[in-house]
Amino acid sequence: MKEQNDSPDRTSVSGRDARGAEIILRTKRRRAVFIAGLVAVVLLGLVLSLASFA
Repeated sequence: MKEQNDSPDRTSVSGRDARGAEIILRTKRRRAVFIAGLVAVVLLGLVLSLASFA
């Protein structure tokens, strides 16, 4: 099966629009959860790297 890339119903999207989503943290609770998640990932990485040396 062959796909057609030049179909007339395709919409053109600029690179700026297709780049990705913004992280919008409007409330203090959302900011705290986001930062806690980042800290958890870093701590998990440290624990796993230290566990490999033991």
